[in-house]
Amino acid sequence: MSLPKFRLCAFVAALCGTILPLSTPMAQPATEAARAPEGCTGPVSGNWLRLVVTGVRSSRGEIAITVYPDDSSRFLIHNGSLYVGRTRAVAGDTVTCVFLPRPGVYGIAIYHDENGNRKFDRTAIGLPAEAYGFSNNPPTLLGLPSFDSVRMTIHRNGLTSHIHLTYP
Repeated sequence: MSLPKFRLCAFVAALCGTILPLSTPMAQPATEAARAPEGCTGPVSGNWLRLVVTGVRSSRGEIAITVYPDDSSRFLIHNGSLYVGRTRAVAGDTVTCVFLPRPGVYGIAIYHDENGNRKFDRTAIGLPAEAYGFSNNPPTLLGLPSFDSVRMTIHRNGLTSHIHLTYP
């Protein structure tokens, strides 16, 4: 870069209140990138994932978001999750975010708790009675998905996962 162009860049950067090294592209300050959207659920941390839950039939109740660690032996078992976060259901698409302990591999299972009893209801023969979905939207016609089919790597903030609800 020639000296006049360098001075012009430095001048413009000074006007904006930011001076960046020449090799750094213009980007959000790190504090902005790390700031979670309002309404994030779960134990607060510096790591988060934006979730878009699609196919929500009504605004009754909550969307329960269960976060599983990278351990297939803990997937979908009692007390196997890291935690269950909850957000108000919004018909159509429910947009929320969930805090994660750290960057890494996780599995997400959700359900629409329309009656607000904070349980995943089942029919008398054990089939789901409430809408459900999983990260990566694996097929569930023949049974529950494997952890391998729902696991996703979250290596930075600002990523979005779309999960479609399946109603019984």
